[in-house]
Amino acid sequence: MLTARKRTKRTAATIAAALATSLLIAGCGDGGDEAGDGKSLKLWHYEAPNSAMGIAWKQAIEEFKKSHPGVTVKVEEKGFEQIQKTASMVLNSGDAPDLMEYNKGNATTGLLSKQGLLTDLTPEVTKRGWDKPLSPGVRTTSRYDAQGVMGSGNWYGIPNYAEYTMVFYNKTLFTKHHIKVPTTSAEFTAALKAFKDKGVTPLAGAGAEYPAQQYVYQLALSKADRSWVDAYEQYQGKPDFHDTAWTYGATTFADWVKKGYLAKSSSGAKAEDAGAAFIAGKYPMFFSGSWWFGRFKSEMKDEWGTFPFPGSKLTLGSGGNLWVVPKGAKNKELAYDFIDITMKKGIQNTLGNNGGVPVAADPSAITDPKSKALIKDFTSYADGDGLAFYPDWPVPGFYDVLVSETQKLITGSAGPDAYLDALKKAYDAGAPKG
Repeated sequence: MLTARKRTKRTAATIAAALATSLLIAGCGDGGDEAGDGKSLKLWHYEAPNSAMGIAWKQAIEEFKKSHPGVTVKVEEKGFEQIQKTASMVLNSGDAPDLMEYNKGNATTGLLSKQGLLTDLTPEVTKRGWDKPLSPGVRTTSRYDAQGVMGSGNWYGIPNYAEYTMVFYNKTLFTKHHIKVPTTSAEFTAALKAFKDKGVTPLAGAGAEYPAQQYVYQLALSKADRSWVDAYEQYQGKPDFHDTAWTYGATTFADWVKKGYLAKSSSGAKAEDAGAAFIAGKYPMFFSGSWWFGRFKSEMKDEWGTFPFPGSKLTLGSGGNLWVVPKGAKNKELAYDFIDITMKKGIQNTLGNNGGVPVAADPSAITDPKSKALIKDFTSYADGDGLAFYPDWPVPGFYDVLVSETQKLITGSAGPDAYLDALKKAYDAGAPKG
């Protein structure tokens, strides 16, 4: 997630369309669905058909069926929020899938691993070499210790792509209003003011989900370093929610709203609303993640591009959402085989050429110019230890706290100090003791 970041929390219609497409690809039928017979693979994922992951996994399903004749792939109709909110309950029942896409981090995959609801994939990782193409920053979210803290311990999930945040910008609007594409923090602030002076709200936002909280976190990251991230995300120190970084993030975000750089009405908007408005050309900039890239490439009529958030060596990012195998899965070997296919060069190259950030692609096979730029910028962050994960990851339930408190910051019903006090209270209540 989106973290719960991070993901385009799509409308029901979009989700339904995505899964309907997947079901057709999978060739689901009435037969071959007896659980545990090695003849069916029950798969949950929530990717739109025109996203890089949706396109790549469609290809993976086709390849899986060719290499597993007689096996039915059953893709069930699920959405990101549905899986996010009900995973523990479902995986504790007899209805668990064989393979599931799930959000990474302490509050999600870490929590499920601690609860004993996920299969330890370490033996398969060793056997199949899934760890070999993954950089250290991408591996972090795959491994969890006994307390469900990411970064060490056993492997409970495998990412076959990576992700990070950036500023998407509408080149057509920048040209129309004669505004320079910013490369520094000062130029970025100047661009925000210039658009507002011309009567244009510069930033697409959404407070009811993400990316509002991610704007705050990114602003804080621009004043932070790796030790700050490690203290907050991995408990390697005690975070100070009123330090220079957090204070800058909250106060600057609140100031942006007051100045009209983000609309107050965005407090009730969802990520889908923000993304759709950017696609429609209503906003010149949208700070969000690479998971939108394929959709913008497919749907956006105006010319557009991306640039790293100016003035920050750190950005939100990590390995992508994980393939996890529930403890109660009945066809685990089939699940392992499917994961293996998504790590192969063919699928990885498809990811890369459709706006994804592959973890094991052949660089020479990525031919799309926008995709090349996307991967190049990600590599710069990864090589520079610049992936700072997502703000909602540290403790269970923190995503909902961030949403509600950031909404108050947008509406002005809470100021920066009260906002940071609320984050500290929720964080301290959920963080490991001792």
